[in-house]
Amino acid sequence: MLLITLLPVLAPVFIATAIGVVWAKSGAEYPSDFIGKLVMNIGTPCLIVASLAHTDVELASISRVALAAALTILLTGIAGAFILRLSGQPLATYLPPLILPNNGNMGLPVCLFAFGDQGLALALGYFLVMMLSTFTFGITLVAGSGNWRRTAAQVGRQPVLWAMVVGVIILLADVALPKWIGNTVDLLGGFAIPLMMITLGVSLGRLKVKRWQRSIVYSVLRIGGGLLVGWLVSMALGLSGTERGVVLLQSAMPVAVFTYLLALRYERDPQEVAAMVVASTVMAFGVLPVILWWLL
Repeated sequence: MLLITLLPVLAPVFIATAIGVVWAKSGAEYPSDFIGKLVMNIGTPCLIVASLAHTDVELASISRVALAAALTILLTGIAGAFILRLSGQPLATYLPPLILPNNGNMGLPVCLFAFGDQGLALALGYFLVMMLSTFTFGITLVAGSGNWRRTAAQVGRQPVLWAMVVGVIILLADVALPKWIGNTVDLLGGFAIPLMMITLGVSLGRLKVKRWQRSIVYSVLRIGGGLLVGWLVSMALGLSGTERGVVLLQSAMPVAVFTYLLALRYERDPQEVAAMVVASTVMAFGVLPVILWWLL
């Protein structure tokens, strides 16, 4: 019975990721940079608008999940900084992987298959907060400087942010999209999640990992600590049902692949961060069935 419940949720995620890994190992060309831009600039914004246009989830519910996301990231960051200071490890290298989970490539499909369209709409609220945190605090921390004007301009150029604004307006106005627009965003938003999963697999297949010991410890902190903080925040905010389930799942996601790209760009020990991405993702496939069994 447990297998029947979990298989429809995890099998699509695992298979799509495995396709990406096999593709990378085969040596076949995969333009990750182009596909990443396609997903983030077109697919995901259309997915956000389509999901919010079709959902019956109230804006207040999405706002509660977004608040939970902000609190979870903040508290995880405080705890992570404290642990790293005690252990003498550089914050610029290890804090972003500890506090920025893979809420897009992995979190969105898991929440979709676990809780349906309602879960996807709520998961997008969590995802947006994580994206804003990445393009503000994450980049500033890794880069080692704080040009807030440039950071604000960079955030303002993100299509996902404006897609969320459009989606919120649709929810508040309680209007339906014209049929041709609705069909267009449905079509373009449909490629976002499959390409996210395959690209995740390709990224995992290409990463070169040489050091495992510390990465395993920090992967446990990312998943276990994120889950614990997410649970505490959910309790404090009085979340229940799908709201609580989405917050717990998104809080327990593995290290975001984007943190490796940041480490590579700013030379913040990318090999160590790559090991955390791989170790935490493998760990997540073992932990997620337990979390889903608990939630479902």
